[in-house]
This record gives sequence, structure tokens and C-alpha cells, in this order.
Amino acid sequence: MKAICVDDEPLILNLTVSLCRELPELDEVEGFLTAQDALGYLESNTVDLALLDIDLPDMNGLLLAARLKELQPNLSVIFLTGYAQYAVDAFQLHASGYLLKPINREKLSAEVRYALSRRGAPAQTRVFARTFGSFELFADGETVSFGRSKSKELLAYLIDRQGDRISRAEAFAALWENGVYDRSMQKQLDVIIRSLRDTLHQYRISEIFEIRAGVMRVLPERFDCDLYRFLDGDIEAVNAYRGEYMNSYPWASLTEAYMTRRTGKE
Repeated sequence: MKAICVDDEPLILNLTVSLCRELPELDEVEGFLTAQDALGYLESNTVDLALLDIDLPDMNGLLLAARLKELQPNLSVIFLTGYAQYAVDAFQLHASGYLLKPINREKLSAEVRYALSRRGAPAQTRVFARTFGSFELFADGETVSFGRSKSKELLAYLIDRQGDRISRAEAFAALWENGVYDRSMQKQLDVIIRSLRDTLHQYRISEIFEIRAGVMRVLPERFDCDLYRFLDGDIEAVNAYRGEYMNSYPWASLTEAYMTRRTGKE
């Protein structure tokens, strides 16, 4: 497979190209100091992977990635940056497509393997969760109507947690920030969970939600989601983000701050 590296610092560019040429997944690697040179190269050459510095003098790395994807839609992209504020949180959230300089060969190898493994058509899913702006869930193209607003918020919160297992007490704390988790509210939470399960069953999408021994989670592999695409470095999802994330829910502000910081859309 073929790759290009774009960085305006010659020493870093040479190092990145050299490391990439040592990887068995890559047969040919070319380096460019400017975004325009990289764009010119892709006009007449097919490339599988692009490693892009975010802070290029002639074009922002995110914009360059979008332009490259216009030329070759199946291109995989990994962003490189020397600034921890762009990348450290991405590692913590298990996002693919970001590497912090100076580049580590092992991490580079892992990111390249992961990026190339995701090439090709995305898996077909019946369910799509939209988190940019207001939260909505779609099943077979139809907007899912929830019987209770708190059931919808519970699902949104679980999606925000990206498959992590959440206790009933944690779920309650998110849905009722200043509430007291007494017996009465435990019963109220039971009603919310039951309503969520009924709604998912009604739309025949129960497989996206799991609850065992009072611990619940969503199964990210069973639905599509703009947040997850964003965290995976999908260029279309990154460009689609407009600085608003699940804007009806106060608990969503931390993820929104991270996404805004990552894209610079403040």
C-alpha cells in the first residue's frame, strides 16, 4: 500500500517517512513539506494512507484531509501534532487517527494497521445515533419516538459513555443531577429503564442495549454514530461537527468541550 506524509518541518518529515518505510504494511511512502504539493501528487497518484501534520502553514491539516478525501474518498488519514491539547484526550478516549509528536514507532505501527484495517465500505447498520446538535435515534431511516424523555436521555448518556458499563446509581446521577437516590427514585429509574427497553423492542432494535445485574451499556458495534466516527478520525464526521453536541443535556458538556478543543471550533 502507498502512503504520503505531510509536515512543514523537514527533520520530522524525514523521520516520519523513514519510520513508515520500515512498516511491512506500506510498500511506498512519499513525503511533502506543503499541503499543495500533497494535493498535486494525489491528482495523478492513488494513495491508501495520509499522515498529516495539523498545523501546516499553507493549509490547516483538517482542511487538507477533507480536500484529499475529495480526490480519493477511500483514503485513510492519521493526524500528527506536537500539541498535547489536541491529542492526549484522544488517546484517553481510544480515538484512532491521532499521534503525538515525537512519533513512537510502535504507536505509529499500531495506528497504521488500524487505519488500513478500516478501509472499504462501512458496515451496514439499521440504527444510527445522531449526537451533533440535538440527540436523535433512527431505525431504518425512521426517527425513534421515545415514550419518556428521560428514557431518551438515558440512551443518550450510555452512547456518550461509548459502551462502558454504567451502574444504576451512575445513570441516576446523570439524569437527576441534584436528586437523592432513595427508594422512590429507584422505582422511578426502573420505570425509565423499562420504557427504554419497550421503545427499543417496538422498533426491533433491542440489540443495541444490554442490562445485566443492574449494570447497563450500549453495544457500539451494533449501531452507527456520528460521535464514534468523529473519535475514529473520520474526516466527514470531523468536518460535520459544528461545535454543538447533545445540546439538551448538561452532562454532555465535557465531551462537547473535548470535541470543540480538538477541532478548534470555539
